[in-house]
Amino acid sequence: MKNLFVLVSRSLRLNLISRSPLHLQYRKPLSSASVSTKELKWNSTTNVVITNPTLVVMESCSTMRQLRQIQARMTRIGLIAHVFPVSRVLAFCALADAGDIRYAHVLFDQIEEPNTYMWNTMIRGYRKAQIPTVAFSFFVRMLREHVEMDCRSFVFALKACEQFAGVLEGESVHCVVRKMGFDSELLVRNGFIHFYADRGLLKHARYVFDESSYKDVVTWTTMIDGYATHSCSDAAMDLFNLMLLSDVEPNEVTLIALLSACSQKGDLGMGKSIHENIEKKNMRCSLSLHNALLDMYIKCGSLMDARELFDRMETRDVFSWTSLVNGYAKCGDLESARWFFDQTPQKNVVSWNAMIAGYSQNNKPTESLKLFHEMIGAGLIPVEHTLVSVLSACGQLSFLNLGYWIHQYFVNGKRVPLSVTLANAIIDMYAKCGSIDAAAEVFSAMSERNLISWNSMIAGYAANGRAKQAVNLFDQMRYMELKPDDITFVSLLTACSHGGLVSEGQEYFETMERNYGIKPKREHFACMIDLLGRTGLLEEAYKLITNMPMQPCEASWGALLNACRMHGNVELARLSACNLLSLDPEDSGIYVLLANICANERKWGDVKWVRSLMRDKGVKKNPGHSLIEIDGEFKEFLVADESHPQSEEIYKVLDEIFLLSKLEDCNCEL
Repeated sequence: MKNLFVLVSRSLRLNLISRSPLHLQYRKPLSSASVSTKELKWNSTTNVVITNPTLVVMESCSTMRQLRQIQARMTRIGLIAHVFPVSRVLAFCALADAGDIRYAHVLFDQIEEPNTYMWNTMIRGYRKAQIPTVAFSFFVRMLREHVEMDCRSFVFALKACEQFAGVLEGESVHCVVRKMGFDSELLVRNGFIHFYADRGLLKHARYVFDESSYKDVVTWTTMIDGYATHSCSDAAMDLFNLMLLSDVEPNEVTLIALLSACSQKGDLGMGKSIHENIEKKNMRCSLSLHNALLDMYIKCGSLMDARELFDRMETRDVFSWTSLVNGYAKCGDLESARWFFDQTPQKNVVSWNAMIAGYSQNNKPTESLKLFHEMIGAGLIPVEHTLVSVLSACGQLSFLNLGYWIHQYFVNGKRVPLSVTLANAIIDMYAKCGSIDAAAEVFSAMSERNLISWNSMIAGYAANGRAKQAVNLFDQMRYMELKPDDITFVSLLTACSHGGLVSEGQEYFETMERNYGIKPKREHFACMIDLLGRTGLLEEAYKLITNMPMQPCEASWGALLNACRMHGNVELARLSACNLLSLDPEDSGIYVLLANICANERKWGDVKWVRSLMRDKGVKKNPGHSLIEIDGEFKEFLVADESHPQSEEIYKVLDEIFLLSKLEDCNCEL
């Protein structure tokens, strides 16, 4: 006990609050919610039947101004001197949304012998006001002053301990509980299971769970929810099976926790059995349970079941609609996703995020940015997830100006906190837009990095022809003992390919599995074929592609075909193109590239053969197009496009630009 007092005296630095009544009048209230003109009624809880008129009014109090008036009347008639009336005043000040915890503190200090309920109220009040140090200090004072405690004293103290960064305070409460013999109390045990599970200390939580001789539905549900929350879905399901063997019937909260575990694991069978069991027992499904089922079906990839459930739901909220938007967007059905998005009665930021991310992740960056502009125009403030998706779209379209504005306005302007995920998105955007130095600046300024940060920067250097920097960054990564993954090696081999680093690339390729246990995938073989082909080692590249342990992909044959174009090898180009066309016979780019290779080598018969092959298969060359942003709107231009109302003026300007460039060339020759 003495060690606990020493811990608290060292860790807490509390400001003494003056007991002068003047502070009650002039100190700004400290409440957990702002008080508007339309005050919510105090949600008081008491089992006592109240008949005194003043106390009846007290129970419907909704502002501190009303409270002071009622307290003044209580003081005048002597009611304030009694334990129950003063406890109700104290409870309002400490616990009501419109209350004032400082007022409660001064009032508490003026009570000569506060009872256990009053002490508990102060612990709860400071915990509600997000000031855990003071809440914990009241618990310590109870111990020091030998105040009689009940189970709730420990539960409320634990709730306050959840707001500390560490677990030391909670563990100290656990020690006191054991010493005082409260560890056999079900309410206290459930509190500790929740505390440890909430902090991710699942072994500690399970120990308390296992030593409980009696377990109620809260005990089981708390432990199952702890496993589900921390991605231990198998453990959650195993525990649920044990629960079914016990005499405890699961409730709605249990089922929601278990459905979360099914979602994480992708266990559609288990999720369906839970749904069938709910319907078999004719359980009343709340909106929360319906939404949990909906989320489970979507995350398990069963959109048909999700849609059927959605159509049968009598009540839906924004989560219900957004779940369907998310589900259809992730499976690539953007038309259905957009329909559900447009039909959502009241959209929130999450709804917009789902649709913006859907477009961005399905190679529809233009639509993603259009929707982002609409979101801003609707007055909604984007969050981290929004910006990550939009920055990805900027990278896909090389829209540096918009990406730079997002970085400056939202991140540097402190409107959205810079997380590791958001910093990674900014690095990726700058790198794809060709501003590799800006990407490096963001990377260098990061106080915390993960593997994606390093991969993004290495990939950025690779894409921008900075092979040496990519290799140096990989060496730094190894020096810091950060284990690379398969994506790291794709970026590294790409860098070697673009930089012509043949020996380095071969060494990295050979050491992938030997040093890091990473088996080369199709992407790694494609990088190596590209590396060998670019440097003119066409025979070695062809040998590698024919000896691959898996079927070569389009990227591998495409890399070889491109190498044949660079080095004029028509025979190998034909072979590569034939293999490519067997994989994707509708790709006009393959035919065009092969025809150009033959034309460069003056193989006109082969050129004619390729073009006739295109005609026979009905393949047409996809027209080139450009995209430009004007005042937040995106304009697309195709080759020989005359659809724009000002196309005549546009072509006149282009002709003038072309003429000026020709004159410039003539001047240079002179």
